[in-house]
Amino acid sequence: MTKKQSPVTLKDLSKELGFSTSTISRVLNGKGDDYRISKDTQDIIKKAAQDNNFTPNQTARGLRLQKSFTIGLVIPDISNPFFSSIARALENECRKSGYSIILCDSEDQTKLEIDTINILKNRNLDGIIVCPVGIQGKHLIDISETLPIVIIDRYFPNLKLKYVSSNNYQGAFDATIYLSEKGHENIGCIQGIVGTSPNDERIRGYRDALIKKNIKIDESNIVGGNYDIQTGYIETKLLLAKKNPPTAIFAFSNTISLGALKALKEEKKRIPEDVSIISFDDHPYSDFLETPISSITQQNELMGKIAAKLLLDQINGTGNYEQDGILLPTNFTKRKSVNNNIK
Repeated sequence: MTKKQSPVTLKDLSKELGFSTSTISRVLNGKGDDYRISKDTQDIIKKAAQDNNFTPNQTARGLRLQKSFTIGLVIPDISNPFFSSIARALENECRKSGYSIILCDSEDQTKLEIDTINILKNRNLDGIIVCPVGIQGKHLIDISETLPIVIIDRYFPNLKLKYVSSNNYQGAFDATIYLSEKGHENIGCIQGIVGTSPNDERIRGYRDALIKKNIKIDESNIVGGNYDIQTGYIETKLLLAKKNPPTAIFAFSNTISLGALKALKEEKKRIPEDVSIISFDDHPYSDFLETPISSITQQNELMGKIAAKLLLDQINGTGNYEQDGILLPTNFTKRKSVNNNIK
């Protein structure tokens, strides 16, 4: 039986190349330029590490630096393209700095989110990133006292926590103004979770746009209470059953818009001839529908990258930021789902 070969160590590479273990470690950890190690030396070390299938011992490195090089990430729904794209970008950014991610799905339940964070707290993490579910934030403040934390998307203006989100107000304002300028005054609005910052900011943008255009706000047109497909389906059915049904629908998420599209199809309503629709959040399917859907697009990947940077700066004690939050502008992708309703 062939004896299993022992893994190559830093000392082995040092003996082979004639460089100190600290020089080799700095190069393989991406710190060669910081320590002014020549490019030729870096190339020699990287090639030798690759030829020998060398893998840095993260456990030993962590013990030396008193870090685990692991970050917890809690999101409400991994199946939602919005959150999965944030998670992917965030993981890629953390990997560049040698960090791995423990990904947890809170299934849009506050209790599960709290339980998950408590479990992660005992896993010797260096930090945690959370996309909060509901309107409770005390557990996030509690964890911030012992662990660096950044929150994404839904945030709490009254809590001193670092966050990155979208300018939800401006996105909703722009979408509603666009519908009104196309002649729509009876605009149905299917919202997400009431009391969360993205939803409330979108409602504020919707309302302010109608006020700016001197359109009376019909409270019966503001419906919903969750970001799922079922909400979009049920509320669209009910909006279409009204005595004076809306000529346009503004869905507050890509999942809500999916449910709305199903209901519109069942009711044999053509888009945009019978009903116009705009979705907050884009989706890969939007361009491939018979009628491509106009969307307020969030910068999901950039959101993930910035969140990673904010957290790593906290972990490393760098980045003295004065403000707590960063709001990213949204983009309006105009497609063919809005009809001109001017009479």
